[in-house]
Amino acid sequence: MSFLSNLFGPSVPQITASEVSEKLKFGKHPLVLDVRQPDEFRQGHIKGAKLMPLNELYKRMKDLPKGREIICVCDTGSRSRSAAKILMKEGYTVFDLTGGMVAWKRAKMPVEK
Repeated sequence: MSFLSNLFGPSVPQITASEVSEKLKFGKHPLVLDVRQPDEFRQGHIKGAKLMPLNELYKRMKDLPKGREIICVCDTGSRSRSAAKILMKEGYTVFDLTGGMVAWKRAKMPVEK
């Protein structure tokens, strides 16, 4: 392992908004895990996303399916990266949406309220 991997842990696989959209339409139908706060979620989220704020992740993690890809999303990608690292350490197959909801909206992907 490199020095940085030892220091910060393994890097989290990144996925773009268009790749997420393709997976949701034609792929394995991953679970989109929104780790923002409820008020942020209500302002707009990816259709079908499950809300689980980052500060609740440890106590609610058992509710997540181990055999399904999970795509973590937040507003800009910071909290989702943290969530993805936590889930990776617990054995989940996980991706981090690069740029979060900001990138999703910039790519003109649909937002549900």
